[in-house]
Amino acid sequence: MTVTPTDHSPAGPAVPTSRGPLSAGLFAALASPRQVPPGVDEAAAADPYGEDLQLALYVLYELHYRGFADVAEDREWDPVLMPLRRALEQRFLGALRADVPSGRSTDVVFGELLAEPTDPRGGIAHHLEQEGELWQIREHAALRSLYHLKEADPHAWVIPRLRGRAKAGMVAIEYDEFGAGRAEDIHAQLFTELMDDLGLNTRYGHYVEVAPAPALAVVNVMTLFGLHRALRGAMVGHFACVEVTSSPGSRRLAAAMRRTGAGPAAERFYTEHVEADAVHEQVVRREVIGGLLAEEPHLDSEVAFGADATVHLERRLASHLLNTWRTGNSALRNGVGAAGPCSRSRRHPVIAPDAP
Repeated sequence: MTVTPTDHSPAGPAVPTSRGPLSAGLFAALASPRQVPPGVDEAAAADPYGEDLQLALYVLYELHYRGFADVAEDREWDPVLMPLRRALEQRFLGALRADVPSGRSTDVVFGELLAEPTDPRGGIAHHLEQEGELWQIREHAALRSLYHLKEADPHAWVIPRLRGRAKAGMVAIEYDEFGAGRAEDIHAQLFTELMDDLGLNTRYGHYVEVAPAPALAVVNVMTLFGLHRALRGAMVGHFACVEVTSSPGSRRLAAAMRRTGAGPAAERFYTEHVEADAVHEQVVRREVIGGLLAEEPHLDSEVAFGADATVHLERRLASHLLNTWRTGNSALRNGVGAAGPCSRSRRHPVIAPDAP
C-alpha cells in the first residue's frame, strides 16, 4: 500500500472549479480585487441547497480556516465580499428555518436523538456496517474529510460566547477533540491516519472538487452557526447533536472497518469516538446545554433548531449517498461511476490519491 504523506504545507488548497454563476463570479473576484463579486439579488434567487451556492459559501468560509494558495490572506474580511456572503448565508439559513420544525423544545429534540431508531436502514453507518463495500467506505471518508480534517475548529468559535458551566463543559470536550495536549491524538490527525489506511489523499481540502452539495452543506452549517454570535444557541445544538449521535454511529462504522479490512488506523478513529463521545454526550447535555439554558433560557428553541438543522442536512447527505450507491454508481461529482469492490492494490479510480 502506498501511503500519501500528510500535507504540512501552510499554503491552502487551490480554489476549486466553479459550478455556476455565483461561484464563477466569486472566484473571479478572489483572483482579482478589481473584479466585482456577484450581487445580493443573484444570491437571493439561488437554490439554497444547490451546487453553486453551497460551493460559493464553502469557499468564502474557508478564508477563515486555511484559505487558498492563490488568494491573499487579507481577503478574509474584505468588505467587498461581505454583502455576498451575508446574502448566501441568509438564503441558506432561511431554507433551514423553513424546512425543519419550528418552536420545538430541547428536551423533545434530544429525547428523540437519544433513542436508537427501530429501523436504521436509512442511515449511512448502518449501510456501511451491514453491506457497504470498501469503495463506498472510501467515498464516505473522502467526503467526510472536509469536516474531519477541521474537526472541532468551527465549534471553538462558540467558546467566547458562553459563560460558566456551558463554557467549562465546552472547553473540556474540545480539549479531548484536540488530543488532550498530544498532537498525535488530535482527532483531525486520527482521521488523516484513517485516510492513509484507505489509500486516500490526506491533503486538507483535497476532495472539495468531487464533493456534492449535500456534503458541502453539512460542513457549511457549522461555520454558519459558529461565525455568528446571534446563532450561538444553534451552534450549541449542532455540537450537542453531533456528540449525542456519534457513539452509536461510530460503533457501526468501526464494525464496517473491521468487516472490510480497511486497516487498524481506520478502525481506531471510530473506536476512539465510541468511548469518548459516550462521555461527551453526558457533559454536553448536562453542562453545555444545561449551563447555557440556565443562563439564557430564551435560547431553548434555538438549541433545538441547531440540532434539527443538523439532522436535516445529514439525512439529505445520506439520501444522496445511498440512492446513488444502490444504483452501483459513485456518489462523487466526477461521474466516473463505481468500479466495484476495491482493495489497497486496486483503488477506486474516482478517488485515487492523485485524483483532482
